[in-house]
Amino acid sequence: MIGFYDYTVILTFFSVISSVVGMSFAVNGHFFPSIVCLLVSGLCDMFDGMVARTKKNRTEAEKKNGIQLDSLADIVCFGAFPAVIGLKLAAGQSFFFLMVIVVSLFVLCGIIRLAYFNVTEELRQQQTTDKRKNYEGLPITSVALIIPALFCAKPLLEETFPIAYMILMLLVSVCFILKWKIKKLSTTGNIVLICIGILIFAILTATGFML
Repeated sequence: MIGFYDYTVILTFFSVISSVVGMSFAVNGHFFPSIVCLLVSGLCDMFDGMVARTKKNRTEAEKKNGIQLDSLADIVCFGAFPAVIGLKLAAGQSFFFLMVIVVSLFVLCGIIRLAYFNVTEELRQQQTTDKRKNYEGLPITSVALIIPALFCAKPLLEETFPIAYMILMLLVSVCFILKWKIKKLSTTGNIVLICIGILIFAILTATGFML
């Protein structure tokens, strides 16, 4: 079989599987388990790079495969997946076609952002062995928390929630491709994000979103 198979890709594979399962929930209108799957995908993505770096004898091909695999997984988990959620939210609504345009822009900007990262990261690694300190543009993986956070307000927004989701998707799309530097989070920052994710899950459950 073609491909690179070792423990360093397990979390990436699981992230994609979680998102595919989440999409199946979303198209059937079960948003709570769908958002949980998005949170799980985000959690996997947070640690897959850390796991990959524990393998010290990785070949150059394995390293490049890891970068490409991660980006391809990201566009499924944090590009296509949120788009599916948006289309389901707008199904049967008068603004459905507008949602199609917005989610298409969202996925396109996500692809542009990931391709740009791949190219610049490869060039950076050719010039230095130092760890990356900043990102350019909003990382696409940020939607793993941004979208669940918006869903916390779903009971308050009620019928206007799909419109709020569409507006958020549009704003995030622009942030993907804006040329601004965002500091890469430290271990402490990642712990804070995990705590935020747990809090979001607790809020969603407490507000009866599971029903």
